[in-house]
Amino acid sequence: MAEGLLRDIYGKDYEAFSAGTMATEVHPFAVEAMKEVGIDIAEARSKRITEFLDKKFDFVITVCDRAREACPFFPASARNLHVGFEDPAGIEGADEAKLQKFRQVRDEIKSWINEFFDKRDAS
Repeated sequence: MAEGLLRDIYGKDYEAFSAGTMATEVHPFAVEAMKEVGIDIAEARSKRITEFLDKKFDFVITVCDRAREACPFFPASARNLHVGFEDPAGIEGADEAKLQKFRQVRDEIKSWINEFFDKRDAS
């Protein structure tokens, strides 16, 4: 969701890539939550962090604690940041409760992106 949001909001200024410690499928509730705000991630694919070890990034941002612990060091990166968002895929319960958690995390990520990049643009 973070990659989709960043591409949608700041895609003309920044290039975004997302990857995880393991490649999995893009969660259907993530697709649905993003679709609700007009962002289509249905064709996105899950990628492993190892696909990007030879790339240079301005920022490497981890968004869950498990990824922070397992994320390799990117020596060419200007800044490594961690922002802890709850993993919505770990929520138990009815589908509506799960979807609601994806919406909540989507909105939290969007708020963080706007705040972080607004501060960067202001400096």
